[in-house]
Amino acid sequence: MPEDRALSFLQLIRRSQRGKLKIYLGYGPGVGKTWQMLLEGQRLKKEGIDVIVGLVETHGRAETAKLVDGLEVIPRKQVQYRGILLEELDLEAVMARHPEVALVDELAHTNVPGSENFKRYQDVQELLAAGIHVITTMNIQHLESLYNTVEDLVGVKVHERLPDSVLAEADEIVNIDLAPEDLQRRLREGKIYPGERIQTALDNFFRRKNLDELRELSFRELASLIDLKRRSSPEEEYGTAPDQVMVCLSSRGPNSAALLRYGSRLAGRLNRNWYAVYVQTPTESPTAIDSTTQRILSETLTLANVLGAIVFTYKGEDVVETILHFAREYRVGHIVIGHPGPLAWWKRLLCEKTVVEKLILRAHGLSVVVVDPKAEGQRQGVTAGESS
Repeated sequence: MPEDRALSFLQLIRRSQRGKLKIYLGYGPGVGKTWQMLLEGQRLKKEGIDVIVGLVETHGRAETAKLVDGLEVIPRKQVQYRGILLEELDLEAVMARHPEVALVDELAHTNVPGSENFKRYQDVQELLAAGIHVITTMNIQHLESLYNTVEDLVGVKVHERLPDSVLAEADEIVNIDLAPEDLQRRLREGKIYPGERIQTALDNFFRRKNLDELRELSFRELASLIDLKRRSSPEEEYGTAPDQVMVCLSSRGPNSAALLRYGSRLAGRLNRNWYAVYVQTPTESPTAIDSTTQRILSETLTLANVLGAIVFTYKGEDVVETILHFAREYRVGHIVIGHPGPLAWWKRLLCEKTVVEKLILRAHGLSVVVVDPKAEGQRQGVTAGESS
């Protein structure tokens, strides 16, 4: 316990030396995130704050571009990639300039291969670590844990994503809301995309149903984050009942990604640490499983890291006992596990039980959340069963 308190204090010290992060959050392109960020930049400049534009994407919108006038703009870094000249945030130049505040658009952007960092949010984290305050923008669909939900609701695979922890650690989040009919009107007026793209956008991403779903999703996420920030500090949690979250992984799970995203969101709502645990049985040793299964398992564990889990691999013959041993040792209160496939008929005749059934029977005092990954892709937070 003293070590935990020391670590918490060290985190507070480091946090006080970092810059502050403000995020303008929206539910889709064109709601006004960049516009509001630039307006704030202009207000800060009038107040005598040293503010610069690290990178702003106007997407050809003349009204937005006008808001850059009068602000110092750091020239972009030009990068050659496959014979094409591309432009990125010049992280080194911004660091050297070291303003009080940097405006950096599109937080979830993927940088050109060969850049200092793979993602723009990593560039921003370096600026924050250097004591530079950052104002940025992002859309709700770029959260990693919402990938399956957004694909189901909107039918779009979002390729540019960032860990939920980036949003959760922001010092201030401003939700930029616009009624869906007003957003569609802006689109028709050519204020979001050029004319040749308007009808296609209206027939696909910008359908009213999609916008309503994304807008509701944005409201729910913001409410969850506000609740998270109101919770007690870690120092006040000692002495409480075990309440950490663990996700049980399988090398051959049908949809481990959806399971991990559910665990990430559950842990976020409970404001708890969470663990991703893979139990390697003798039949699943590296020499016993094929290369495809090894690759899938490696990708699953990598995603768990990206989502913020502390990842463990345990060897054990009794999967249920290994899971419960981990839960006791790490003060786990919620065990998340995927819905099992059907047992062979002859195993049922012998009264055998699935791992999930055995776990529910033996998990005294713990909540076991059984998630059907297919249902989870449709709606977050649906459980197939619970034991406590």
